[in-house]
Amino acid sequence: MHHLTGQANIVELKGAYEDKQSVHLVMELCGGGELFDRIIAKGLYTERAAASLLRTIVQIIHTLHSMGVIHRDLKPENFLLLNKDENAPLKVTDFGLSVFFKEGEMFKDIVGSAYYIAPEVLKRRYGQEVDIWSIGVMLYILLSGVPPFWAG
Repeated sequence: MHHLTGQANIVELKGAYEDKQSVHLVMELCGGGELFDRIIAKGLYTERAAASLLRTIVQIIHTLHSMGVIHRDLKPENFLLLNKDENAPLKVTDFGLSVFFKEGEMFKDIVGSAYYIAPEVLKRRYGQEVDIWSIGVMLYILLSGVPPFWAG
């Protein structure tokens, strides 16, 4: 997260502190809650509203990838709204599974959340394209209200 500091749509890490038991991360306050909760409250999104939201999400992920970071756990729970306004800025968070990458590098770790995980992850051969798959699943949910695949 320190590497990504200063990017408008990425939750800012304000500081990290360690005591004998824990590491404490102080992060930017995003009082609008999770995108997941907004989706539940709103129900289905219109195509126009979904396209607008998706444009922002794709721009965020483009920023991550251009800075050499694959998130690997994109889902509505990991996007926060800065405040409760209808058009509040969207920010990505939870970089616990993210990794640095170089163009063409392949990863083998099986990580992510079941509904949003790309088939390439399960095949243990993937790169930054797995984030794009997860965004596609999110778009499907925005438009239909249900996930395209049922995890089991």
